[in-house]
Amino acid sequence: MHSEDVASRSADPRTGNGSSPAVDAVSLAIIEQLQEDGRRPYAAIGKAVGLSEAAVRQRVQKLLDQGVMQIVAVTDPLTVGFRRQAMLGVNVEGDVDPVADALAAMPECEYVVLTAGSFDLIVEVVCEDDDHLLDVINKRIRTLPGVRSTESFVYLKLKKQTYMWGTR
Repeated sequence: MHSEDVASRSADPRTGNGSSPAVDAVSLAIIEQLQEDGRRPYAAIGKAVGLSEAAVRQRVQKLLDQGVMQIVAVTDPLTVGFRRQAMLGVNVEGDVDPVADALAAMPECEYVVLTAGSFDLIVEVVCEDDDHLLDVINKRIRTLPGVRSTESFVYLKLKKQTYMWGTR
């Protein structure tokens, strides 16, 4: 994706359709700058990528409006009171979409993906403790209409987590 023009990408891997917005090399360079420091001033980004501050501001706004990127604060769940994280594999009977929508609406579910393979859905949950995790799985997820089974993968230690997709 470091080509001069990646507008010719055939499909957006997140949605499976060909309507992904055009992202050129300069926009990718801006995204890289913001991935390193989401609070980096537009003037500094402009200097690094060869644009004016105003041009960077305009490009960043366009990237945000198109949904190409988000600028967010990422927290460490352990430091803000959430001591238990787990990945859940969920198998569904019938249509997967209503179950995925219900899971996506739960605040504990940080990541919900429809998959092919051993599970219909993969869900990352962040909970206060083991009792909270048990409540989420047993009383809220397993009771959803269509949920056939779940398998839990409790996180013991996080070794790597990055948000550098699409630029390197």
